[in-house]
Amino acid sequence: MLWIKSLHIVFIISWFAGLFYLPRILVNLAMETETVATERLLTMARKLYRFMSLLMIPTLVFGLWLWLGYGIGKGPGNAWLHVKLLLVLLLIGYHHACGALLKKFENARNTRSHTWFRWFNEVPVVLLLAIVILVIVKPF
Repeated sequence: MLWIKSLHIVFIISWFAGLFYLPRILVNLAMETETVATERLLTMARKLYRFMSLLMIPTLVFGLWLWLGYGIGKGPGNAWLHVKLLLVLLLIGYHHACGALLKKFENARNTRSHTWFRWFNEVPVVLLLAIVILVIVKPF
C-alpha cells in the first residue's frame, strides 16, 4: 500500500504543478499584445495542458486504488473522504476549464482580463489546502 500511496502523492504533486502554472500562462496571455510572444505562450500552454492531462490519469487511478483496493476512507467516521472526492471532482472540472480557456485563446476569443485570470489562478491553491487538511486532519 505504501508504494501506491507514494506514487499517488508524486502524481498529485506533478499534476498540481501544471494546475498552478497553466493559469499563470493564461494570465500572461491575457496581458500579451505581441504576436510572437502570444504564439510562444500558446505553444507552452498546449504542451503543458497535454502533459498535465497525462499526469491526472495516474493520480486518479492510484487514488481509486487506495480507496477501493485498500479501503482507505471506508466505514463509519470517514465523511472526510466524501468531501475530498467532491473537491477532486471540482479539480477535474477546473482542469477541463483550463483547457476550455486555452481553446478560447487559441481561437482569439478570450474576453476575460488578466485580473480575472489572477483570481482563477488561486482556485487550485484553495482546493489543495482543503484536500490536505481533509486527508491529514480528517475533521469528520
